[in-house]
Amino acid sequence: MNAIETTGLTKYYGKSRGIIDVSIAVEQGQFYGFIGPNGAGKSTTIRTLLGLIQPTSGKATVMGMDIVKDRTAILRRIGYLPGEATFYSGMRVREILALSAKLRGMDCSANAKVLCDRLELDVSRRIDELSLGNRKKVGIVCALQHDPELYILDEPTSGLDPLMQREFYEILRERNQKGATVFLSSHILTEIERYCTDAAVVREGRVLASDSVTKLGHTGVKRVTLRGVTAMPAVDGACDVQTVNGTTSFLYNGDAHRLLRQLSDVPFDDVAIADPDLEEVFMHFYEKEGAQ
Repeated sequence: MNAIETTGLTKYYGKSRGIIDVSIAVEQGQFYGFIGPNGAGKSTTIRTLLGLIQPTSGKATVMGMDIVKDRTAILRRIGYLPGEATFYSGMRVREILALSAKLRGMDCSANAKVLCDRLELDVSRRIDELSLGNRKKVGIVCALQHDPELYILDEPTSGLDPLMQREFYEILRERNQKGATVFLSSHILTEIERYCTDAAVVREGRVLASDSVTKLGHTGVKRVTLRGVTAMPAVDGACDVQTVNGTTSFLYNGDAHRLLRQLSDVPFDDVAIADPDLEEVFMHFYEKEGAQ
């Protein structure tokens, strides 16, 4: 059974596009990233999965349950962090965490203390006094303190400083190693590349690609770097050509033997041919889609 499965999931806001024909499968135990820029449809997908908004068409299940018929049962079994969490004004952090646990009918005090210590969150302060980053920490603890089997997290690290981002992902990694499934949206490609095992690339409400992060990186495109270049001729199949201080770098999508033949008469001191990073792969999918 997949933790999340969607088939043709579509949401329109009147005539405006939300998401179109989204079909993904997230296996139990995966650490899954949903990649796309702001406005790509990531939050709409998540809110539809949670039953917070109704799909226009298509279907989806979470933990084997229908997102429309079984919404309440789904919410009992997940930990959800919205992109922008809001809280009751005037409450102290400890009161918010206790209320969140009480709504689930659970005592999460021990787990909450561990999480607050690791995230350096002061539970005695009032929510109105907190910075954006500390408000994000409160939302994280609310989503994690009951030890759910599935985490659905929308842009979870926005507002966190780099040290807290690292600690947050370490907590998620520990939970994932114990069997929990993690599904998170992000526009920060380095996060997806570093922590996720699988991912989907989304643009303008549509999924462009969905696979393991490793396979997404193997598009056939290579990053070629030539150092000590004195005269760089045009290379068929090259794009994104950049030259700085005698070093020329470009993306190449074509036959490797042909590339070597084209470079055979180019004067240079050194050459490096490597797989591009995830950001370059991401742009490759976007440029490919835009050309169609």
